[in-house]
Amino acid sequence: MSDQASSEPLRREVRAWLEANLDGDWRARMVGASGEAFVAFQRAWFAKIVPSGFVTGHWSADWPGGGRSLGEQVAIFEELARADAPRLGLHFLSLYHAAMTLQEWGTEYQKAKHLPEILNGAVWCQGFSEPGAGSDLAALSATAVRDGDAYIVNGQKIWSTMGAHADWCMLLVRTSRDGPKQAGITYLLLDMTSPGVEVRPIRQISGDEEFAEIFLDNVSIPIVNRVGDEGQGWAVAQTTLSAERGLTLVEFVERMSGSAGRLLGTAVAESKDSALFQRFAETMIRLRALRALVARLMERRMAGNERDGDASVAKQFYAAVLRDFTELGLRARGLEGQVSDPFARGAGQETGNWMFDFLNSYMWTIAGGTNEIQRNIIAERVLRLPRELAASTRA
Repeated sequence: MSDQASSEPLRREVRAWLEANLDGDWRARMVGASGEAFVAFQRAWFAKIVPSGFVTGHWSADWPGGGRSLGEQVAIFEELARADAPRLGLHFLSLYHAAMTLQEWGTEYQKAKHLPEILNGAVWCQGFSEPGAGSDLAALSATAVRDGDAYIVNGQKIWSTMGAHADWCMLLVRTSRDGPKQAGITYLLLDMTSPGVEVRPIRQISGDEEFAEIFLDNVSIPIVNRVGDEGQGWAVAQTTLSAERGLTLVEFVERMSGSAGRLLGTAVAESKDSALFQRFAETMIRLRALRALVARLMERRMAGNERDGDASVAKQFYAAVLRDFTELGLRARGLEGQVSDPFARGAGQETGNWMFDFLNSYMWTIAGGTNEIQRNIIAERVLRLPRELAASTRA
């Protein structure tokens, strides 16, 4: 995806840093690790890598490591993937979603307070989805009522990634029911230590508690913690969500590419099925197409001519390729792998257990907007097909 020759000095710099700082045994230490051990490991790795500037290339140039070109950022992602460096899962939303939203929409006070805190390890989560507002996010019902210099917030959020460990939350609330649903939404920054905040981790089948529910009972949030104007939350949220359909996709795609050798090694060691190797070749072609698609998306975004729906195309295709990729590993490893292979926390989509990775791939047909919603966006905004009829108007 990147220009290998022009990026070679940077690549050498990244490789040298990784050789000096990366613990090659981290996967083994994270196999079967407790949640507490995982969090401690993530915090230690974050504290080590942040001063290098390799995880803040997408930040503005006035920050250490910031202002890098798309090609430079991709080169860094490629080298991190090739070295099998751990993903910063605990700080993922902080580095991308929170930081990008604050840099574009935040007040000078908000940026001065929160951006340094993020680099010092503050963990952020996202309070968007609700039990009754997932894909139809504009249907959210958590309310915020103005009370002097604060908002009083009541409601519930769900599927909040890393919510159990978060210091701050990007929160969408309803401040008005007048007009279109989107018009009554406001974006707030929630201090997770505020009175009235209750967090309940959601235990997954893997034993992880990556997600959490957040209950808000008369929580007071100062107006200085509002991002954008009252009622402008929907527009601000699009910046937050675009982080998931842009630079983070670059990282995910490069890490999948970096795992291609692991997948091929599994196939060679475990299978003599020629059809499986044919599917491997087909999947590698789709992966290369995905890399080109994401590169084009980022080039358009940085040039300021991204088209409405481009990000939905890339996100939907990523989910499909990830499913194919992990299913191949699952088929190659067979039943034995489902029983005997461990998975390593902190490895993202490539944990070392193909069954776990395959099941986890389903998450990406939902996260950041379900595949069904993405297809509607593509149909209506890219292909200019007629809008889907509302359920109440169908025969």
